Amino acid sequence: MTTRVATGRQIGVSGVAVAVAGALTSALGYLVPVIGARGLDAADLGALATVLAIAAIVSVPGTGLQIAVAVHRARHPGAVAGPAGWLTAAVCAGVVALITPIAAPLLDLPPTLVLLLAVQTFTVVAAGRWLGELQGAGRFLRLAAGMVVLAAGRYGGLIAGLLLGAGLVTSMMIGAAVSLLIPVVLALLTPPGSAQAAGLSRKIITACSATLAMLIVSYADLILARHVLPAAASGAYAVGTVLTKGALWAPQVVTVLALPRLAQGSRRALTIAVTLVAGCGAVLILASAVAGELAFRLAGGPDYTHLAEYAPVFAATGACYALVFVLVNAQVAAGARWPSAALWAATAVLVVTAEWLVPHTLAAIMWCALGAAVLALAGTAAATVHRQRALAAAVP
Repeated sequence: MTTRVATGRQIGVSGVAVAVAGALTSALGYLVPVIGARGLDAADLGALATVLAIAAIVSVPGTGLQIAVAVHRARHPGAVAGPAGWLTAAVCAGVVALITPIAAPLLDLPPTLVLLLAVQTFTVVAAGRWLGELQGAGRFLRLAAGMVVLAAGRYGGLIAGLLLGAGLVTSMMIGAAVSLLIPVVLALLTPPGSAQAAGLSRKIITACSATLAMLIVSYADLILARHVLPAAASGAYAVGTVLTKGALWAPQVVTVLALPRLAQGSRRALTIAVTLVAGCGAVLILASAVAGELAFRLAGGPDYTHLAEYAPVFAATGACYALVFVLVNAQVAAGARWPSAALWAATAVLVVTAEWLVPHTLAAIMWCALGAAVLALAGTAAATVHRQRALAAAVP
């Protein structure tokens, strides 16, 4: 009983630490455009927003790298990513650098900004190697510390430059310079491994593809709303998606803690993770239904409280994607080859439906988004069940 209580306490402390680190990361990310809006002119602010959007996309492989390394480390204690981590970071940074001659004039960005982004992309993606080793080894308190290091290195220099009034390009230079410290500090924070990882490249590609698909399917409705709705309606829709993202990311600490056990084939861990995430989603949907007006007031201000009736729908979309995230991670952990197949299919259905088959209204796009989330969840759940049955049948 004492051991069980101690274990439960450790899990609770680890969960709180990871959740706080995740919240700090999000806060620093939101702080950059807020500070930029107060110190930059409109042109530079637009450039900053564009760079941040590109950074969010090109850093996705870092999350995929973390997942793949965590799964491998959980299955093979002591294994380290080795060259695979550096190669992933180098490829991502190289892609950003190569698109500079096209992206800079197309997006009206100074070429220096894009090259500085390439430097930061390398360090941010490379961080996934050490975070994955810590996660796979179950060193969650160190993982939380590593997440803070990554957030501080990713945003700290840029924030400092903006606060000092250094201007956009100089602030990005400071940010890129500070980000170079991320691999150094994370390497010191991570205990050394005892074996090189073999066969990791395919797992990294699979995990990166799944992470990219998750990002695209969960943001596709926001992009479509911007495309097909009038400006005012698309702005209102953007406020609604704040509830979607809240329901999506609120329970992600569960997946972080469960992944090492999922990699070891624990069906109990999968059941507990799905139950906890589903319960969190149900609570958030119920809260949105009861206090929809308050939810929209907090998300966008009093001008959007008339959309209160839609709050549960936006929350339900995020809750579905939260479950999808758990199941996709479970498939990656189980060695599935195409864990993102259902996500790409749901994205295609959403685009076709929203673009050509329904009226271009806020409500129609919102319901299409929920339908796509349900479709992605159903497909991912079916694939997960099939995979679990195949693994169970393979055990003598």
